[in-house]
Amino acid sequence: MRQRRTIYFNDARHYYLFVFEPPMRLQDAWAPVDEVADTAVDTFVYGVSRDDGWFYPSKVGLRFGEDQVGKFDMAAYWRVWENMQSLIDRDLDPLQVLIDRAHERGMDFIPSLRMGAYAGLDKALQTVNGGPGMANASVREFMQRAVAELATDYETEGVELDFAAAPGGTGAWFPPDEAQMRGPEMTDWLRQASDTVRHRAGGEGLLGARVYPTAEVNRKKGLEVERWLDEGLVDYLVPMVYGLSILDGAMPIQWLIEAAHEKDTSVYAMLHPYRHDDSRPRIVRQYASPAMVRAAAANAQAAGVDGLYTWFMEWPLGESERSVLTDLSDPAQIAEKDKHYFLRRASDLSYVVDVDYAAHLPLTFDPTYDLGRTFEIPVTIADDAERNDRVRRVCLRLALTDLVTADRIEIRINGERVSQQRVRRRTTTPVAPYQGMWLEFDLEGAERLRQGTNRLEVALLERPSGLCSPVVLEDVEVIVEYDLWPGNQA
Repeated sequence: MRQRRTIYFNDARHYYLFVFEPPMRLQDAWAPVDEVADTAVDTFVYGVSRDDGWFYPSKVGLRFGEDQVGKFDMAAYWRVWENMQSLIDRDLDPLQVLIDRAHERGMDFIPSLRMGAYAGLDKALQTVNGGPGMANASVREFMQRAVAELATDYETEGVELDFAAAPGGTGAWFPPDEAQMRGPEMTDWLRQASDTVRHRAGGEGLLGARVYPTAEVNRKKGLEVERWLDEGLVDYLVPMVYGLSILDGAMPIQWLIEAAHEKDTSVYAMLHPYRHDDSRPRIVRQYASPAMVRAAAANAQAAGVDGLYTWFMEWPLGESERSVLTDLSDPAQIAEKDKHYFLRRASDLSYVVDVDYAAHLPLTFDPTYDLGRTFEIPVTIADDAERNDRVRRVCLRLALTDLVTADRIEIRINGERVSQQRVRRRTTTPVAPYQGMWLEFDLEGAERLRQGTNRLEVALLERPSGLCSPVVLEDVEVIVEYDLWPGNQA
Protein backbone atom coordinates (compact mmCIF):
# COMPACT_ATOMS: atom_id res chain seq x y z
CA MET A 1 0.00 0.00 0.00
CA ARG A 2 1.36 3.41 -0.96
CA GLN A 3 2.36 5.63 1.93
CA ARG A 4 3.52 9.22 2.02
CA ARG A 5 6.88 9.63 3.74
CA THR A 6 9.60 12.20 4.27
CA ILE A 7 12.87 10.35 4.82
CA TYR A 8 16.30 11.34 6.07
CA PHE A 9 19.26 9.00 5.67
CA ASN A 10 22.37 8.88 7.83
CA ASP A 11 25.30 6.75 6.63
CA ALA A 12 26.56 6.09 10.21
CA ARG A 13 30.00 7.44 9.38
CA HIS A 14 30.70 10.96 8.12
CA TYR A 15 28.46 12.92 10.48
CA TYR A 16 28.24 10.43 13.31
CA LEU A 17 30.60 7.64 14.32
CA PHE A 18 33.58 9.18 12.48
CA VAL A 19 33.40 12.52 14.29
CA PHE A 20 32.27 12.19 17.90
CA GLU A 21 35.00 11.56 20.45
CA PRO A 22 34.70 8.43 22.59
CA PRO A 23 33.39 7.57 25.06
CA MET A 24 30.12 8.42 23.38
CA ARG A 25 27.62 10.39 25.43
CA LEU A 26 23.96 9.58 24.98
CA GLN A 27 23.44 13.07 23.53
CA ASP A 28 25.98 12.19 20.82
CA ALA A 29 24.48 8.74 20.29
CA TRP A 30 21.08 10.33 19.71
CA ALA A 31 22.39 13.14 17.49
CA PRO A 32 21.50 11.71 14.02
CA VAL A 33 17.88 11.36 15.08
CA ASP A 34 17.60 14.53 17.14
CA GLU A 35 19.00 16.77 14.39
CA VAL A 36 16.04 15.94 12.10
CA ALA A 37 13.34 15.52 14.76
CA ASP A 38 10.45 17.99 14.87
CA THR A 39 10.72 18.66 11.13
CA ALA A 40 8.61 16.95 8.45
CA VAL A 41 10.92 13.91 8.58
CA ASP A 42 8.83 10.93 9.69
CA THR A 43 11.21 8.13 8.71
CA PHE A 44 14.85 7.76 9.70
CA VAL A 45 16.95 5.43 7.54
CA TYR A 46 20.36 4.34 8.82
CA GLY A 47 23.10 2.82 6.69
CA VAL A 48 24.34 -0.15 8.71
CA SER A 49 26.95 -1.73 6.44
CA ARG A 50 30.00 -1.22 4.29
CA ASP A 51 32.34 -3.63 2.47
CA ASP A 52 34.79 -3.62 5.38
CA GLY A 53 32.40 -3.80 8.31
CA TRP A 54 28.97 -3.17 9.75
CA PHE A 55 28.01 -0.37 12.10
CA TYR A 56 26.27 -2.37 14.78
CA PRO A 57 27.14 -5.48 16.83
CA SER A 58 25.84 -7.96 14.29
CA LYS A 59 25.78 -11.67 15.04
CA VAL A 60 25.89 -12.28 11.28
CA GLY A 61 28.44 -9.87 9.81
CA LEU A 62 31.78 -8.43 10.88
CA ARG A 63 31.45 -5.39 13.11
CA PHE A 64 33.41 -2.46 11.68
CA GLY A 65 36.92 -2.34 13.15
CA GLU A 66 36.78 -5.83 14.64
CA ASP A 67 39.70 -6.90 12.46
CA GLN A 68 41.68 -3.70 13.12
CA VAL A 69 41.70 -3.45 16.93
CA GLY A 70 45.14 -2.31 18.07
CA LYS A 71 46.22 -1.25 14.58
CA PHE A 72 43.83 1.46 13.37
CA ASP A 73 45.53 3.64 10.76
CA MET A 74 42.93 6.43 10.81
CA ALA A 75 41.46 8.36 13.71
CA ALA A 76 37.97 8.18 12.19
CA TYR A 77 38.09 4.38 12.13
CA TRP A 78 39.35 4.24 15.71
CA ARG A 79 36.46 6.49 16.75
CA VAL A 80 33.92 4.17 15.11
CA TRP A 81 35.13 1.18 17.12
CA GLU A 82 35.56 3.04 20.38
CA ASN A 83 32.24 4.86 20.11
CA MET A 84 30.30 1.66 19.55
CA GLN A 85 32.31 -0.12 22.25
CA SER A 86 31.71 2.64 24.77
CA LEU A 87 27.97 2.05 24.42
CA ILE A 88 28.29 -1.73 24.47
CA ASP A 89 30.32 -1.50 27.69
CA ARG A 90 27.27 0.17 29.24
CA ASP A 91 25.02 -2.65 28.00
CA LEU A 92 23.66 -0.43 25.25
CA ASP A 93 23.34 -1.76 21.70
CA PRO A 94 24.38 1.13 19.40
CA LEU A 95 21.70 0.27 16.85
CA GLN A 96 18.92 -0.15 19.41
CA VAL A 97 19.86 3.20 20.95
CA LEU A 98 19.06 4.89 17.63
CA ILE A 99 15.91 2.85 17.09
CA ASP A 100 14.56 3.75 20.51
CA ARG A 101 15.39 7.42 20.03
CA ALA A 102 13.67 7.54 16.63
CA HIS A 103 10.55 6.04 18.14
CA GLU A 104 10.67 8.45 21.06
CA ARG A 105 10.85 11.35 18.58
CA GLY A 106 7.93 10.04 16.51
CA MET A 107 9.84 8.57 13.57
CA ASP A 108 9.90 5.16 11.93
CA PHE A 109 13.31 3.50 11.83
CA ILE A 110 14.53 1.50 8.81
CA PRO A 111 18.07 0.08 8.58
CA SER A 112 19.60 0.16 5.10
CA LEU A 113 21.73 -2.81 4.06
CA ARG A 114 24.20 -2.46 1.19
CA MET A 115 23.71 -5.42 -1.10
CA GLY A 116 27.37 -5.71 -2.08
CA ALA A 117 28.63 -5.55 1.51
CA TYR A 118 29.12 -8.85 3.26
CA ALA A 119 31.94 -8.22 5.68
CA GLY A 120 32.55 -11.34 7.71
CA LEU A 121 32.85 -13.69 4.77
CA ASP A 122 36.03 -14.48 2.86
CA LYS A 123 37.05 -11.30 1.01
CA ALA A 124 37.76 -13.41 -2.07
CA LEU A 125 33.98 -13.75 -2.45
CA GLN A 126 33.55 -10.02 -3.04
CA THR A 127 33.12 -8.97 -6.66
CA VAL A 128 35.62 -6.13 -6.18
CA ASN A 129 38.20 -8.86 -5.60
CA GLY A 130 37.08 -10.88 -8.61
CA GLY A 131 34.75 -13.09 -6.58
CA PRO A 132 31.24 -14.33 -7.38
CA GLY A 133 29.31 -12.18 -4.91
CA MET A 134 25.72 -13.32 -4.54
CA ALA A 135 26.16 -15.77 -7.40
CA ASN A 136 27.58 -17.91 -4.58
CA ALA A 137 24.97 -19.73 -2.47
CA SER A 138 26.80 -19.09 0.80
CA VAL A 139 26.74 -15.33 0.16
CA ARG A 140 23.01 -15.38 -0.60
CA GLU A 141 22.37 -17.29 2.61
CA PHE A 142 24.57 -14.85 4.54
CA MET A 143 22.57 -11.88 3.24
CA GLN A 144 19.29 -13.60 4.11
CA ARG A 145 20.48 -13.98 7.69
CA ALA A 146 21.43 -10.30 7.73
CA VAL A 147 17.95 -9.29 6.59
CA ALA A 148 16.39 -11.55 9.21
CA GLU A 149 18.57 -10.11 11.96
CA LEU A 150 17.62 -6.51 11.13
CA ALA A 151 13.94 -7.34 10.72
CA THR A 152 13.44 -9.63 13.71
CA ASP A 153 16.19 -9.07 16.31
CA TYR A 154 15.67 -5.30 16.29
CA GLU A 155 12.47 -3.29 16.67
CA THR A 156 12.60 -1.76 13.22
CA GLU A 157 9.75 -0.88 10.87
CA GLY A 158 11.39 -2.94 8.15
CA VAL A 159 14.57 -3.20 6.07
CA GLU A 160 15.88 -1.27 3.08
CA LEU A 161 18.04 -3.08 0.53
CA ASP A 162 20.56 -0.69 -1.04
CA PHE A 163 21.32 -1.83 -4.57
CA ALA A 164 22.30 1.68 -5.71
CA ALA A 165 25.44 1.98 -3.56
CA ALA A 166 27.48 0.23 -6.25
CA PRO A 167 29.68 1.60 -7.63
CA GLY A 168 31.33 4.06 -5.31
CA GLY A 169 29.87 2.87 -2.04
CA THR A 170 30.34 -0.87 -2.29
CA GLY A 171 31.03 -3.71 -4.67
CA ALA A 172 28.35 -5.19 -6.91
CA TRP A 173 26.34 -8.29 -6.01
CA PHE A 174 27.13 -10.15 -9.25
CA PRO A 175 30.19 -10.12 -11.54
CA PRO A 176 29.43 -7.50 -14.23
CA ASP A 177 29.50 -9.94 -17.14
CA GLU A 178 27.00 -12.25 -15.40
CA ALA A 179 24.66 -9.74 -13.78
CA GLN A 180 21.86 -9.54 -16.33
CA MET A 181 21.52 -13.28 -16.82
CA ARG A 182 21.44 -13.75 -13.04
CA GLY A 183 18.47 -11.43 -12.58
CA PRO A 184 16.10 -14.36 -11.84
CA GLU A 185 18.43 -15.50 -9.05
CA MET A 186 18.23 -12.07 -7.41
CA THR A 187 14.44 -12.08 -7.76
CA ASP A 188 14.30 -15.51 -6.12
CA TRP A 189 16.50 -14.21 -3.28
CA LEU A 190 14.25 -11.17 -2.94
CA ARG A 191 11.18 -13.39 -2.58
CA GLN A 192 12.75 -14.97 0.48
CA ALA A 193 13.81 -11.61 1.92
CA SER A 194 10.32 -10.21 1.37
CA ASP A 195 8.75 -13.19 3.10
CA THR A 196 11.13 -12.83 6.05
CA VAL A 197 10.32 -9.15 6.58
CA ARG A 198 6.61 -9.31 5.84
CA HIS A 199 5.88 -12.39 7.95
CA ARG A 200 8.11 -11.76 10.93
CA ALA A 201 6.81 -12.36 14.43
CA GLY A 202 5.32 -9.27 15.99
CA GLY A 203 3.84 -7.72 12.86
CA GLU A 204 4.43 -7.19 9.17
CA GLY A 205 7.50 -5.17 8.23
CA LEU A 206 8.28 -3.01 5.22
CA LEU A 207 10.77 -3.96 2.53
CA GLY A 208 12.24 -1.08 0.55
CA ALA A 209 14.95 -0.92 -2.09
CA ARG A 210 17.24 1.72 -3.50
CA VAL A 211 17.58 1.02 -7.22
CA TYR A 212 18.92 2.80 -10.31
CA PRO A 213 16.90 5.52 -12.10
CA THR A 214 16.53 3.77 -15.47
CA ALA A 215 14.99 0.43 -16.37
CA GLU A 216 17.90 -0.34 -18.68
CA VAL A 217 20.57 0.00 -15.99
CA ASN A 218 18.56 -2.01 -13.50
CA ARG A 219 18.16 -4.88 -15.97
CA LYS A 220 21.84 -4.74 -16.85
CA LYS A 221 22.72 -5.07 -13.18
CA GLY A 222 20.43 -8.05 -12.61
CA LEU A 223 17.60 -6.12 -10.95
CA GLU A 224 14.24 -7.19 -12.36
CA VAL A 225 12.42 -4.22 -10.89
CA GLU A 226 9.29 -4.57 -13.02
CA ARG A 227 9.01 -8.21 -11.97
CA TRP A 228 9.46 -7.26 -8.31
CA LEU A 229 6.54 -4.89 -8.69
CA ASP A 230 4.38 -7.43 -10.51
CA GLU A 231 4.93 -9.90 -7.67
CA GLY A 232 4.48 -7.29 -4.94
CA LEU A 233 7.88 -8.01 -3.39
CA VAL A 234 8.70 -4.47 -2.23
CA ASP A 235 6.80 -1.74 -0.40
CA TYR A 236 8.81 1.19 -1.73
CA LEU A 237 11.54 2.07 -4.21
CA VAL A 238 14.08 4.91 -4.21
CA PRO A 239 15.70 5.54 -7.62
CA MET A 240 19.22 6.96 -7.32
CA VAL A 241 22.93 6.52 -8.01
CA TYR A 242 25.15 6.73 -4.94
CA GLY A 243 28.14 8.08 -6.86
CA LEU A 244 26.11 10.91 -8.42
CA SER A 245 25.52 13.20 -5.46
CA ILE A 246 24.40 16.18 -7.53
CA LEU A 247 20.80 17.22 -6.95
CA ASP A 248 18.70 16.41 -10.01
CA GLY A 249 15.21 17.83 -10.33
CA ALA A 250 14.56 16.00 -13.59
CA MET A 251 15.69 12.44 -12.87
CA PRO A 252 14.11 10.14 -15.51
CA ILE A 253 11.92 8.14 -13.14
CA GLN A 254 8.45 8.57 -14.63
CA TRP A 255 8.54 4.97 -15.88
CA LEU A 256 9.13 3.76 -12.32
CA ILE A 257 6.44 5.97 -10.78
CA GLU A 258 3.87 4.67 -13.25
CA ALA A 259 4.90 1.01 -12.89
CA ALA A 260 5.00 1.21 -9.08
CA HIS A 261 1.70 3.04 -8.70
CA GLU A 262 -0.03 0.49 -10.90
CA LYS A 263 0.93 -2.06 -8.22
CA ASP A 264 0.17 0.28 -5.27
CA THR A 265 3.87 0.58 -4.41
CA SER A 266 5.47 3.82 -3.20
CA VAL A 267 8.28 5.72 -4.93
CA TYR A 268 10.36 8.23 -2.99
CA ALA A 269 12.47 10.76 -4.90
CA MET A 270 16.10 11.13 -3.84
CA LEU A 271 17.21 14.73 -3.25
CA HIS A 272 21.00 14.63 -3.39
CA PRO A 273 22.90 17.24 -1.36
CA TYR A 274 25.17 19.05 -3.83
CA ARG A 275 25.03 21.65 -6.57
CA HIS A 276 28.62 20.81 -7.51
CA ASP A 277 31.01 18.11 -6.31
CA ASP A 278 34.81 17.92 -6.53
CA SER A 279 34.90 16.03 -9.83
CA ARG A 280 34.35 19.02 -12.12
CA PRO A 281 37.54 20.88 -13.07
CA ARG A 282 38.03 24.24 -11.36
CA ILE A 283 34.75 23.88 -9.43
CA VAL A 284 34.68 23.40 -5.69
CA ARG A 285 32.12 21.30 -3.82
CA GLN A 286 28.99 23.30 -3.11
CA TYR A 287 25.82 22.36 -1.27
CA ALA A 288 22.50 22.96 -2.98
CA SER A 289 20.76 26.05 -1.66
CA PRO A 290 17.30 25.85 -0.05
CA ALA A 291 15.82 27.33 -3.25
CA MET A 292 17.51 24.56 -5.28
CA VAL A 293 16.19 21.83 -2.98
CA ARG A 294 12.69 23.34 -3.17
CA ALA A 295 12.86 23.37 -6.97
CA ALA A 296 13.90 19.72 -7.20
CA ALA A 297 11.30 18.74 -4.60
CA ALA A 298 8.56 20.60 -6.46
CA ASN A 299 9.43 18.83 -9.71
CA ALA A 300 9.43 15.43 -7.99
CA GLN A 301 6.09 16.13 -6.34
CA ALA A 302 4.63 17.27 -9.67
CA ALA A 303 5.84 13.99 -11.20
CA GLY A 304 3.72 12.10 -8.66
CA VAL A 305 6.19 10.64 -6.14
CA ASP A 306 4.88 9.51 -2.78
CA GLY A 307 7.48 11.37 -0.77
CA LEU A 308 10.99 12.73 -0.63
CA TYR A 309 14.22 11.15 0.60
CA THR A 310 17.33 13.17 1.37
CA TRP A 311 20.66 12.92 3.16
CA PHE A 312 24.09 14.43 3.74
CA MET A 313 22.92 18.03 4.15
CA GLU A 314 25.50 20.53 5.35
CA TRP A 315 26.44 19.47 8.86
CA PRO A 316 25.84 20.21 11.67
CA LEU A 317 22.29 20.80 10.48
CA GLY A 318 21.28 24.37 11.22
CA GLU A 319 18.17 26.50 10.89
CA SER A 320 18.39 26.59 7.10
CA GLU A 321 18.62 22.81 6.74
CA ARG A 322 15.86 22.16 9.27
CA SER A 323 13.66 24.73 7.52
CA VAL A 324 14.09 22.85 4.24
CA LEU A 325 13.25 19.54 5.96
CA THR A 326 10.14 21.14 7.41
CA ASP A 327 8.95 22.21 3.95
CA LEU A 328 9.48 18.91 2.16
CA SER A 329 6.39 16.95 3.19
CA ASP A 330 3.76 19.28 1.75
CA PRO A 331 3.74 20.65 -1.83
CA ALA A 332 1.74 23.63 -0.60
CA GLN A 333 4.62 24.63 1.67
CA ILE A 334 6.96 25.19 -1.29
CA ALA A 335 4.49 26.14 -4.02
CA GLU A 336 4.99 29.91 -3.76
CA LYS A 337 8.51 30.06 -2.39
CA ASP A 338 11.55 31.05 -4.46
CA LYS A 339 13.08 28.22 -6.47
CA HIS A 340 16.35 27.73 -8.27
CA TYR A 341 16.27 25.05 -10.97
CA PHE A 342 19.38 23.74 -12.68
CA LEU A 343 20.12 21.00 -15.17
CA ARG A 344 22.42 18.14 -14.26
CA ARG A 345 25.56 17.48 -16.25
CA ALA A 346 26.98 14.17 -17.38
CA SER A 347 29.21 12.96 -14.58
CA ASP A 348 32.97 13.43 -14.78
CA LEU A 349 33.47 10.43 -12.47
CA SER A 350 34.78 7.54 -14.54
CA TYR A 351 33.58 4.85 -12.14
CA VAL A 352 29.89 5.78 -12.49
CA VAL A 353 29.81 5.74 -16.30
CA ASP A 354 28.24 2.29 -16.24
CA VAL A 355 25.24 3.46 -14.20
CA ASP A 356 24.95 7.08 -15.32
CA TYR A 357 21.88 8.24 -17.21
CA ALA A 358 21.39 10.70 -20.05
CA ALA A 359 22.29 14.36 -19.57
CA HIS A 360 22.13 17.27 -22.01
CA LEU A 361 25.10 19.14 -20.59
CA PRO A 362 27.84 20.02 -21.24
CA LEU A 363 27.00 20.93 -24.83
CA THR A 364 29.77 21.86 -27.26
CA PHE A 365 29.35 24.23 -30.22
CA ASP A 366 32.23 23.72 -32.66
CA PRO A 367 32.38 26.76 -34.99
CA THR A 368 33.75 24.55 -37.77
CA TYR A 369 30.61 22.38 -37.87
CA ASP A 370 27.91 23.85 -35.67
CA LEU A 371 27.36 27.45 -36.77
CA GLY A 372 23.62 27.86 -37.21
CA ARG A 373 22.83 24.45 -35.78
CA THR A 374 20.09 24.44 -33.13
CA PHE A 375 20.40 22.23 -30.06
CA GLU A 376 17.30 21.43 -28.00
CA ILE A 377 17.34 20.97 -24.24
CA PRO A 378 14.31 20.07 -22.09
CA VAL A 379 13.82 22.28 -19.03
CA THR A 380 11.21 21.22 -16.46
CA ILE A 381 9.75 23.53 -13.82
CA ALA A 382 6.87 22.99 -11.41
CA ASP A 383 5.91 26.67 -11.14
CA ASP A 384 3.10 28.13 -13.24
CA ALA A 385 5.03 31.29 -14.10
CA GLU A 386 2.61 32.14 -16.93
CA ARG A 387 -0.51 32.35 -14.76
CA ASN A 388 0.53 32.85 -11.14
CA ASP A 389 0.41 36.59 -10.54
CA ARG A 390 2.61 36.27 -7.45
CA VAL A 391 5.61 35.34 -9.61
CA ARG A 392 7.78 38.44 -9.53
CA ARG A 393 10.68 37.35 -11.71
CA VAL A 394 11.79 34.46 -13.90
CA CYS A 395 15.47 34.49 -14.80
CA LEU A 396 17.15 32.19 -17.33
CA ARG A 397 20.89 31.75 -16.77
CA LEU A 398 23.33 30.10 -19.21
CA ALA A 399 27.02 29.53 -18.42
CA LEU A 400 29.24 29.31 -21.49
CA THR A 401 32.96 28.61 -21.59
CA ASP A 402 35.17 30.64 -23.98
CA LEU A 403 32.32 32.93 -24.98
CA VAL A 404 33.16 36.43 -26.26
CA THR A 405 30.78 39.36 -26.67
CA ALA A 406 31.18 39.24 -30.44
CA ASP A 407 29.62 35.77 -30.58
CA ARG A 408 26.04 35.74 -31.85
CA ILE A 409 23.84 33.27 -30.01
CA GLU A 410 20.12 32.71 -30.55
CA ILE A 411 18.00 31.43 -27.68
CA ARG A 412 14.39 30.32 -27.95
CA ILE A 413 11.91 28.99 -25.40
CA ASN A 414 9.10 26.88 -26.81
CA GLY A 415 9.76 28.49 -30.18
CA GLU A 416 9.68 32.06 -28.81
CA ARG A 417 12.89 34.03 -29.33
CA VAL A 418 14.40 35.42 -26.12
CA SER A 419 15.25 39.08 -26.50
CA GLN A 420 18.92 39.81 -25.90
CA GLN A 421 18.30 43.49 -25.24
CA ARG A 422 18.13 42.73 -21.53
CA VAL A 423 21.05 40.32 -21.23
CA ARG A 424 23.40 40.68 -18.26
CA ARG A 425 26.88 39.16 -18.41
CA ARG A 426 28.86 37.90 -15.44
CA THR A 427 32.02 35.87 -15.17
CA THR A 428 31.58 32.19 -14.40
CA THR A 429 34.52 32.24 -12.00
CA PRO A 430 36.19 35.21 -10.30
CA VAL A 431 39.53 33.39 -10.20
CA ALA A 432 39.65 33.13 -14.00
CA PRO A 433 37.26 35.81 -15.34
CA TYR A 434 38.44 35.18 -18.90
CA GLN A 435 37.25 31.56 -18.79
CA GLY A 436 33.55 32.04 -19.43
CA MET A 437 30.39 34.08 -18.98
CA TRP A 438 26.99 33.75 -17.40
CA LEU A 439 24.25 35.15 -19.65
CA GLU A 440 21.23 36.18 -17.60
CA PHE A 441 17.83 36.98 -19.09
CA ASP A 442 14.75 38.19 -17.22
CA LEU A 443 11.97 36.42 -19.10
CA GLU A 444 8.80 38.37 -19.81
CA GLY A 445 5.45 37.68 -21.40
CA ALA A 446 5.48 34.82 -23.92
CA GLU A 447 9.15 34.11 -23.13
CA ARG A 448 8.27 32.79 -19.70
CA LEU A 449 8.62 29.08 -19.23
CA ARG A 450 5.46 27.00 -18.91
CA GLN A 451 4.64 24.70 -16.02
CA GLY A 452 6.01 21.29 -16.96
CA THR A 453 8.63 20.52 -19.58
CA ASN A 454 9.79 23.31 -21.89
CA ARG A 455 11.91 23.30 -25.03
CA LEU A 456 15.03 25.44 -24.76
CA GLU A 457 16.76 25.97 -28.11
CA VAL A 458 20.28 27.35 -28.38
CA ALA A 459 22.23 28.08 -31.57
CA LEU A 460 25.65 29.63 -32.16
CA LEU A 461 25.09 31.78 -35.23
CA GLU A 462 28.41 33.54 -35.58
CA ARG A 463 31.96 33.36 -34.14
CA PRO A 464 34.64 36.03 -34.75
CA SER A 465 37.00 35.30 -37.65
CA GLY A 466 40.20 33.69 -36.44
CA LEU A 467 38.67 32.33 -33.22
CA CYS A 468 38.27 28.61 -33.80
CA SER A 469 37.86 27.28 -30.24
CA PRO A 470 34.51 25.74 -29.34
CA VAL A 471 31.94 27.39 -27.11
CA VAL A 472 30.68 25.07 -24.38
CA LEU A 473 27.31 25.44 -22.71
CA GLU A 474 28.17 24.29 -19.19
CA ASP A 475 25.10 25.15 -17.12
CA VAL A 476 21.44 26.03 -17.54
CA GLU A 477 19.52 27.49 -14.61
CA VAL A 478 16.09 29.00 -14.02
CA ILE A 479 15.35 31.19 -11.01
CA VAL A 480 11.72 31.79 -10.05
CA GLU A 481 11.08 34.50 -7.44
CA TYR A 482 7.79 35.27 -5.69
CA ASP A 483 6.23 38.33 -4.10
CA LEU A 484 3.88 38.23 -1.14
CA TRP A 485 1.07 40.02 -2.99
CA PRO A 486 -0.32 39.46 -6.48
CA GLY A 487 -0.02 41.79 -9.44
CA ASN A 488 3.73 41.95 -9.78
CA GLN A 489 4.25 40.32 -13.17
CA ALA A 490 5.87 42.46 -15.82
